[in-house]
Amino acid sequence: MRKKNFKGRCEKRRLPKCEDVCRTYDGIQYAYAELLSATREIKSFRVNVVLDGLEEGEYTSDFFCVKLDGDLMVRECVSRQYLTKPMTAKLLDMSREYWLRHGVSDWGIVIEKEGEADEK
Repeated sequence: MRKKNFKGRCEKRRLPKCEDVCRTYDGIQYAYAELLSATREIKSFRVNVVLDGLEEGEYTSDFFCVKLDGDLMVRECVSRQYLTKPMTAKLLDMSREYWLRHGVSDWGIVIEKEGEADEK
């Protein structure tokens, strides 16, 4: 999760399953976008999807995916060093609750593992 108007280094590229230009802001997002593009069960995905109507401010979810069977999946990318931070936990809970209210039950986080993205 990031602030909607995050001002950081951004890599833009085209990936076959990404519905728009794929904008990634760190290595975890970059690697997971590659993984999603190579995964057969994923039909399409969007990155940095705005969570509309949050009282806490304007934030985005990292990945919103549509599977081949039509199910929806959301993934948030978090660096392992931030997992225990109170604000990170609050933002992740906020994202999970937001997506549950919008009918998405397949929600999870992605953390790095020795330089690679690892889904948990």
